[in-house]
Amino acid sequence: MIKTVGILGAGQLARMLAQAGLPLGLKFIFLDPAVDACAAEFGEHICAGWDDEAALTDLGQRSDVVTFDFENVPEVSASLIESLCPVYPPPRALYQSQDRLREKTMMQELGIPVAPFYPVASRPDLIAAVEKIGLPCVLKTRRFGYDGKGQAVLRFQEDLERAWQSLGDSELICEGFVPFQAECSIIAARGRDGETVYWPLTRNLHREGILAVSMAPAFDQQLQARAEVMIKSLLDHLDYTGVMALELFLMDGELLANEFAPRVHNSGHWSIDGAGTSQFENHLRAICGLPLGETHSTSYAVMFNLLGEMPAFATQQSVDQFLSQAMHWHDYHKTPREGRKIGHVTVTAESETGLEARAAQFASELGVAAELNFETILSKP
Repeated sequence: MIKTVGILGAGQLARMLAQAGLPLGLKFIFLDPAVDACAAEFGEHICAGWDDEAALTDLGQRSDVVTFDFENVPEVSASLIESLCPVYPPPRALYQSQDRLREKTMMQELGIPVAPFYPVASRPDLIAAVEKIGLPCVLKTRRFGYDGKGQAVLRFQEDLERAWQSLGDSELICEGFVPFQAECSIIAARGRDGETVYWPLTRNLHREGILAVSMAPAFDQQLQARAEVMIKSLLDHLDYTGVMALELFLMDGELLANEFAPRVHNSGHWSIDGAGTSQFENHLRAICGLPLGETHSTSYAVMFNLLGEMPAFATQQSVDQFLSQAMHWHDYHKTPREGRKIGHVTVTAESETGLEARAAQFASELGVAAELNFETILSKP
């Protein structure tokens, strides 16, 4: 019987995993180099680097199972722990997700639709890729990019040299630009026995490359079924255990895959307050060999990320007022910093009309209604 879960990483995702796991009777040990890791209050924090073999060995020896809360954990570190105890999702999923070229090649080989792509290792490679793909296109680093970092949109020939000067020191990939009607994500959980459950396909809106708003449910069953087939092919191919998110573009009625995340995902935070079982609880259920919970929507939901610092109106009185209106506050207890995810709010309602009214009110209070074109995310694509 699993009692202790080790987590590589101790950020907000690890924090929410622990919050979901404590009622299940689980204990947590986190390994993270950050002194102020926000998950630490929910378990033991081993403050050490990802290459600290003694710390990794300690984590592996004292845990019944180990998982991770972000995909840039070195595969060699996960593999070292795997020699001591089970690690889920499997380190090979980390390996595939950590390089965009490997990731896109794997999806293409599985028959998952993706935008055209070419590896870029030199200026001539970049020129050749742009000639094949055409403009506009997107130049990205193959590793470590997130929240819009490590990429540049190429719209004109003169953009090529600027992008090369900015990104040319890294291994790169050039991808076709997708003029999408909507961004979305499908999140699924696969148990040790292969049992798989899916949350509703979620519509996402980004602001300066960072997820700003997610809404679920947001699409019809036909698109839901297509998304489930796509992510299931990944889960089965990797013999996966745990929660996975697949980010998608909707273009001309078809879904194109962008990237997958081998972990719980920002666009699934609404599931804490709007689904039968949250992504965090089901991830723990999966890796611990427990039956998976129901993933149906219990309400219409819109999740807002809180970035940088808590809103000026977020006094306790204001929070209490919003909570009485089915607005669920989640404070990560992180030090404020520009662009940093420090919390989220999920607005729920029993009808789409009620959701629109409540969510629009909160967006107005947050000061992002016009900037995010909030009507767009509430409209059906």
